[in-house]
Amino acid sequence: MTDASTSAPPPAHSFRPQSAEALWRQISTPHPTVGKARHLGEALVHAGLLSTPDLAEGLQAQQEERGNGVQRPIGQILVDRGALTQDQLRSVIATWLGEYTVHPGDITPEASALALIPRAVAERESVLPLIARDDALVLLMADPWDRVLIDEIRFLTQRRLIPLRASPGTLMPAIHKAYRTRPADVGGAAAGARATSQELLSNLATASPDADTEQADVISESDNTLVRLINSVIDEAISHRASDIHIETEPAPHNVRVRLRIDGDLVPYLELPARYRFAMVARIKIMASMDISEHRKPQDGKIDFARFGGPPVELRVVTVPTSRGLEDVVLRLLAGAKPLPLENIGLSQPNLLALRAVVQKSYGLVLVCGPTGCGKTTTLHSVVRDINTAGRKIWTAEDPIEITQEGLRQVQVNPRIGWTFAAAMRTFLRADPDVIMIGEMRDEETARIAIEASLTGHLVLSTLHTNSAPESIARLLEIGLDPFNFSDSLLAILAQRLVRRLCTACREPRVADDDMLAGLASQYLESGTSNTAEARQAQIGRWRQQYGGAQGELRMWRPVGCAKCEGHGYHGRLGIHELMMSDETIRQHIRHRAPASDIRHSALTAGMLTLRQDGIEKVLQGLTDMSEVVAATNL
Repeated sequence: MTDASTSAPPPAHSFRPQSAEALWRQISTPHPTVGKARHLGEALVHAGLLSTPDLAEGLQAQQEERGNGVQRPIGQILVDRGALTQDQLRSVIATWLGEYTVHPGDITPEASALALIPRAVAERESVLPLIARDDALVLLMADPWDRVLIDEIRFLTQRRLIPLRASPGTLMPAIHKAYRTRPADVGGAAAGARATSQELLSNLATASPDADTEQADVISESDNTLVRLINSVIDEAISHRASDIHIETEPAPHNVRVRLRIDGDLVPYLELPARYRFAMVARIKIMASMDISEHRKPQDGKIDFARFGGPPVELRVVTVPTSRGLEDVVLRLLAGAKPLPLENIGLSQPNLLALRAVVQKSYGLVLVCGPTGCGKTTTLHSVVRDINTAGRKIWTAEDPIEITQEGLRQVQVNPRIGWTFAAAMRTFLRADPDVIMIGEMRDEETARIAIEASLTGHLVLSTLHTNSAPESIARLLEIGLDPFNFSDSLLAILAQRLVRRLCTACREPRVADDDMLAGLASQYLESGTSNTAEARQAQIGRWRQQYGGAQGELRMWRPVGCAKCEGHGYHGRLGIHELMMSDETIRQHIRHRAPASDIRHSALTAGMLTLRQDGIEKVLQGLTDMSEVVAATNL
């Protein structure tokens, strides 16, 4: 019998390449005959590792073993008989099946390949990019048959992938070594590899000239530029501090419009040709694991942008059917940020001290109210952060979980399976909590359980969609709460709005004259209980003492615009608040179902500042301007 391993040198296709170039030649140039073999024995003969007589002897030995009840593959029999080595067998099997196993220690990954996949993604998904050639990327994986992962990497890199199997136990050390030894190259290349949305939009326009109406909705599936464009839009929205991305579709020939909500205002950002209206929505649905075939019903989902090579940001996705079978998409950016300190959310000093004192109580109900997007969840998490100690067990039920904190037990509700806020509350009460935070009181059942929990020794925090603190009481009574239990449980209600913060780099002051101050005082007092000439003068005097300069002058600030704020004059947002503390008078109003106006009057008498009043105080501090306060509040 011929010992092929010693009588002849290893064939050219023996799969132990010593360089990236050798590996590329190996996998890009298929063997002319081995891959076409009908079975392994024939592949071994075509490879020149085995003669026909040796194969026949091996097959005969296999038949004899089967007659004795022993089942062994022909390859193993040939190795045991010395016809070829184990490495030669693996090499031919790889060539025959097209499934290669590579030891990454033999090959130095190319910098251009490493630049296509960020280190965080490579380590999380256990993939090592080896070679980048034209539109192809050779990728080393633990499981080259993981189609989900391959699709994600394909979307991220926009390359045709050639997945190879890594030798067992070699992949993670090779990943760490590759990215550790080339940090500068990888960083520079990655930065240069990402095109801006405007550049990609230009590529789309160049690659897809205007088509006629019949072909307006036909998009090539190879149009990877569109996929990269969507990733770039999300990435740029994050860098612009946007809270939402709005994708608005119209019937042809109207373009697809993309707008970003920055500091509370929608800003036009991008327009795409009409032919991309279906493809863009479908791509986002794929990223959010939605049904791409459903266009008649709204859908919601979530995108983990880190899976597609972006920063660790989640996006809540909502699709809304519109006219003529089209759909709009809204993506809300959920940064998974850490909670702000309570003193940094914009509370005035009196409100801060009062709120901090009330949440230290062992039981009761504290509510934060306001419209959608006004920062209620941020405020609640800041409150929880203030009381989150090792001695407290805190449960939260949220939809979705936007902010994470260590020490909390956070639960995501899912109404589709019956896991509602009310169901979560019932479960929490059996789990020995000290503090319970409920994302939103949406119905009478949730509110009733929350009140019962607050009366049985738990501090309950929640949000409510109402316009003001006094109106929150009227709303909860209207949905059927028992007024006596409610009055006993309520500790405080905080109403809030968000206004744009003046850019400190370009804001411009001017001294307020008497007429301007009189008008400001009139607006301030109209929100309260008395608006007389004497009251206005007294209020202006208090402002001069509190906020006036050396000569007692009061300044008003206006937005200008600079590079830091991108010409808007505003940078970031600020909360204005209305904190109503429960006292015996308020409790009596609740028990007698008094109207919101009576509750408001009693709260003002007790020292509550309205949203408008708190906003005016922040105007005099130079934090915002009057137009923002007026737009966010009612008298």
